[in-house]
Amino acid sequence: MELTRLIDAFLSPISFQDCYLSLGVLLSYGLIVLPIGFKTGFLQWKLTKFSAWKFWQVLQLFIMPALIEELIFRVLLLPHPLKTINNIQWLLWAILSLILFIVYHPLNAKFFYPPGKGLFSQPIFLFFAALLGIACTISYKITGSIWTSVIIHWLIVVVWLFLLGGKEKLNQKSV
Repeated sequence: MELTRLIDAFLSPISFQDCYLSLGVLLSYGLIVLPIGFKTGFLQWKLTKFSAWKFWQVLQLFIMPALIEELIFRVLLLPHPLKTINNIQWLLWAILSLILFIVYHPLNAKFFYPPGKGLFSQPIFLFFAALLGIACTISYKITGSIWTSVIIHWLIVVVWLFLLGGKEKLNQKSV
């Protein structure tokens, strides 16, 4: 069952319409998060100097968190959109997946990523993570492909870290 789900998620074709809809999901996320983030001071324009090392970090972010988290919280926890399941059941799975995705962030910081400990527990961060989870879930539901949600997740993390002050927030001793 899980193998079929993995194959379907990785190999589902992505149409131009899927790309446009996923782009719309990404833009909707930005339209919500950017004004709130700038108003609260959580987001600030901070262009990180780019170097060869930063290039590798950007590539690593594609694997973790984007690919690994999408694999766990979308593909393995949600029924594949091609599977016949009623929308209420799919929504319940999506809610469970979202709750686990939100709770995962502070737990991840506590046990595996200490630099994120204070930051990943902040309500504003968790709110933005919840919106990210919703955006990725919508994209996955629309397309049936892991790749659209991975790209959305990856782009949001990269922009936050390297353009909107995320690196500085992670490097603060107390957040």
